[in-house]
Amino acid sequence: MESNEARYSTPNLPREARAIRLGTLLFTMVEPRPGHELAYNRWYERDHFYSGCMIGTYTLAGNRFVATRECKAKRFGTVERDLAKGSFLALYWILDGHHAEWDAWGVKQVNALHAEGRMFKERDHIHTGMYAYEAEYNAPGSTMPIELALDRPYGGVAAFIIAPADGKSRADIAAWLEGVDSPGDVALLASPVPLDPTRPADVPASEGNHVVLVAFSVEDPCAVWDERFAPFGLAIEAAGVGRIEFASPFKSVVFGTDTYVDQL
Repeated sequence: MESNEARYSTPNLPREARAIRLGTLLFTMVEPRPGHELAYNRWYERDHFYSGCMIGTYTLAGNRFVATRECKAKRFGTVERDLAKGSFLALYWILDGHHAEWDAWGVKQVNALHAEGRMFKERDHIHTGMYAYEAEYNAPGSTMPIELALDRPYGGVAAFIIAPADGKSRADIAAWLEGVDSPGDVALLASPVPLDPTRPADVPASEGNHVVLVAFSVEDPCAVWDERFAPFGLAIEAAGVGRIEFASPFKSVVFGTDTYVDQL
């Protein structure tokens, strides 16, 4: 057996050699209803971020991101939706091999929170789903493992929802991504996992033939969107492997403050 002294002498451990691996994730994009933005932000970070996910069994990490008006102005996609909706994005990593246990805990916990009156009625789920790890991609020179990405203070993320082009598959999208430079320091590709049928009724199903790509940006992703992330999304379509259903930059939130809430 290789010693840890030898194993960690290199920063670039392959996935199979990692003791801690990302297996599945929760991707939840939500819009607070008008007039309730401040209360939603405070409720989420002071209660639900922790009680709904972070204290859960086998939760590895979590973080929150926000799309300001500036970010929303840069959104694009082929699916008809109100691009002004979906101001807040939360991501949670779940330990590989333990999705079933986490999901069972999560459904039980959120139903208990409903029963205790600890939920927030004045908000809408825009896109909430469970996803399974498919691949990760590093920018040239980066050795950042995806497992650590939510714990690093990045400038934000670029989120893409991608459907395979006609005659193509999710595997074709993954293969194309292998052949190009990642637009973010590290990027995650993930495919949908069916949601538990006993979930609360206000969480819509978001399964389907698509993938999500989340790219972590060292810089503010809004500031570099036009030169880096938008062309990357257009290149996916130009290559004929996928259609961008939704693309958006999100800034990292500043926990414990209402920063950006007046800019939604």
